[in-house]
Amino acid sequence: MTIAIGDSAPSITLPATGEQEINIAQLGGQALVLYFYPKDSTSGCTTEGQNFRDHIAAFSQHNCLILGVSRDGIRSHENFKAKQAFPFDLLSDREETLCKAFDVIKEKKLYGKVSMGIERSTFLFDGSGKLVKAWRKVKVKGHVDEVLAAVEAL
Repeated sequence: MTIAIGDSAPSITLPATGEQEINIAQLGGQALVLYFYPKDSTSGCTTEGQNFRDHIAAFSQHNCLILGVSRDGIRSHENFKAKQAFPFDLLSDREETLCKAFDVIKEKKLYGKVSMGIERSTFLFDGSGKLVKAWRKVKVKGHVDEVLAAVEAL
């Protein structure tokens, strides 16, 4: 089952940076931006994370939490978060549980090689935990501005 607009956040618990486990269904009472990215410390993913980081004050002003998700492990996440000074947590989805719930695992082609990987995607939940907006096949440039505008419109 794929999460669709109007659905509640799924009750899935994943390990996260800061030696914690986070269940996104239990984060009600505030808006949530859940962004899926392919790999820690790659250029596009670094830029996307930096853009969210650089706008954190505006998101916080609208009582909005940001969480990043990839298939990388916690050690990789901790290093990526520390190196980029991300003020938000990263979730490790090694088993692709959350990725599959949001249908972000897609066939990718790179240099003629086909593999399965995360398609850059972002999901916005309102304060009641309902999915209100989804961005798929995200292009990094200008994306955070779009997401912030949607948060401000909640």
